[in-house]
Amino acid sequence: MSQDRLTALAEGAEAEFMYQYESSAPPSARSTLGIATTRIGGGVALSMRHDVTGYWSKALGFGVEEPVTRDLIDRVVDFYRAEDSEGAVIQIAPSALPPDWDDIRAGHGIVPGSAWVKLTCPIDDFRPGRTALRVGPVGPGEAEEWASVVLRGFGMPEEGLGEMMAASAGHPAFRPFAAWDGDDMVAGANLFVHGEIGSLNAASTLPGHRNRGAQSALLAARAEEAAKAGCRRLVAEAGLPAEGSANPSLNNMLAAGLRPLYDRQNWIWRPDTGPTGGS
Repeated sequence: MSQDRLTALAEGAEAEFMYQYESSAPPSARSTLGIATTRIGGGVALSMRHDVTGYWSKALGFGVEEPVTRDLIDRVVDFYRAEDSEGAVIQIAPSALPPDWDDIRAGHGIVPGSAWVKLTCPIDDFRPGRTALRVGPVGPGEAEEWASVVLRGFGMPEEGLGEMMAASAGHPAFRPFAAWDGDDMVAGANLFVHGEIGSLNAASTLPGHRNRGAQSALLAARAEEAAKAGCRRLVAEAGLPAEGSANPSLNNMLAAGLRPLYDRQNWIWRPDTGPTGGS
């Protein structure tokens, strides 16, 4: 499969699972969090006005159905201004960035932030890990506990986000999994089935139960489920560690057979920058 095709599949799967998390949130959660979602130029723009984490307001999936242009970014920024967003992360695969990207982003005061690495591997190349913890799918009555564990593992607040995450467990494309220490759920993760792609996301472990193999085993359980669902390839994202540091999540993925596809810069927009802002 060509690099361009892999990039399109990987970006599309990530954009769609993010869109489904937020657009499928119950009305009460949408109100609490100030969620608004839209599709622009083949990608998605997601605004969470009351997000204290800075994670959930993002725009991604661009450069496949139509090229990234000044007009497209104008539309993205207009959406966030209309929603009174405090900021957003714009994520574009490096191969989709146009030659005049620096001029386009300068017009809106968009600046570089952290970087992520996109990873992928064929299902057959995946190498399962093990743990002494019990790992399995999340049952219908366990969605709220699973959402709580995932959010606490990430250090995110549960108000509103708990409802949103729990709702995803009922979505037909999501397949949530958890790890238990005895009767206690201590780690969680999700799989999003998107055509031939199994997208691995939302993996976290409670601080007191880390370094016990939960995430490696959750990777294996989701890979097995993806294969059963007919997926031919796995994709995932992880933060690119600074030089001299490490990201355990990324290391687990590499050990399981996932391989870097490309590094992707996060681009940060704030409403007080650009030609219609202050500085």
